Amino acid sequence: QVRLVESGGGLVQAGDSLRLSCVGSGRTFGNDAMGWFRQGAGKERDFVAGINWSGDSTYYADSVKGRFTISRDNAKNTVYLQMNSLKPEDTAVYYCAADSVRPSVNAYTYWGQGTQVTVSA
Repeated sequence: QVRLVESGGGLVQAGDSLRLSCVGSGRTFGNDAMGWFRQGAGKERDFVAGINWSGDSTYYADSVKGRFTISRDNAKNTVYLQMNSLKPEDTAVYYCAADSVRPSVNAYTYWGQGTQVTVSA
């Protein structure tokens, strides 16, 4: 069974940092591009960041550029999202997904269950 499991979410204050992790199983995700999306309450699921299979190409939504960093450790089948200088508008459920870097939900085959990030003012 192919699974993606996110962790690392929580409740923080504006300006704080969090690191999300996404561990894959049931498949070698090291050959796949990966992405992070987020979905706020009552909103659509939006692209946050993407990374190619080797980790040497990354992509970001304008809203997180300079604050968030996506990275991966293929030996651990894990993708990370380091989030710094968090803002209340970053509050959302964060999802990792495989196997694309495109900023479209429909481009991805596999999805995690999500982890909640809440940023208080």
